[in-house]
Amino acid sequence: MAGGKGSEQPRYLQIAGELKAAIERGDYRPGDRLPGENALAPQYGVAVMTARRALRALTNEGLAESRKGAGVFVQAFRPIRRRGIQRLAQDQWGAGKSIWSADEDRPLTVDQVSVQEVVPPAHIAEMLALDAGETACARSRRFVLDGRPVMLATSYLPYALVEGSAITQADTGPGGTYARLADLGHGPVRFREEIRGRLPTAEEAATLGMSPERPVLKMCRTAFDAHQRVVEVNEMTLDSASYVLDYEFDA
Repeated sequence: MAGGKGSEQPRYLQIAGELKAAIERGDYRPGDRLPGENALAPQYGVAVMTARRALRALTNEGLAESRKGAGVFVQAFRPIRRRGIQRLAQDQWGAGKSIWSADEDRPLTVDQVSVQEVVPPAHIAEMLALDAGETACARSRRFVLDGRPVMLATSYLPYALVEGSAITQADTGPGGTYARLADLGHGPVRFREEIRGRLPTAEEAATLGMSPERPVLKMCRTAFDAHQRVVEVNEMTLDSASYVLDYEFDA
């Protein structure tokens, strides 16, 4: 029967919902400590484990963060508003700007960079139209904002196309990879992005410093030059609690 006992939320989700409503009302501000499991359990008449699950639900959603030995606190990190259209405009990277600057005025750090010549995975080789055994330049990075890892990304570009250019170096210079592709006569004129959500792998969760129970956003961007050649495939893993995806365009 609708509204019957079988349709009730588990108790821990009810508690998490009440705490979430309190956060949204401003009863708890960013950085405030939430009541601990030992306080919540008698308040709601539940077991400590149930209260613990309620707090974990908030951290999995990205509304709170657990600090070892200190408790659970309302998340103070301001999510990145990723402006999916503006950031890839030619007048952004073509003017020597980072595409990141279309999203944020906070300083971004790339604290792990690896640039290698590799035989790419089969699906990447197919997208880049590489022959069997042909190599790609793989640029892997971890992006950090306000001390928090927010994204992992690996870009693949045909090695024969970019060999000898700054794209094969850690620092690609003003405007980044797309500006260097333009220098080579292969500047992107069209992009396609595909986005899906899933739980992170153990390695992804560890590298991003996030809960393995919180989803990540998997994004694949393909860049095409004026001849419709695929010149880059960029596979990205975003902490879902760190981003708001913003798409604004004319009708």
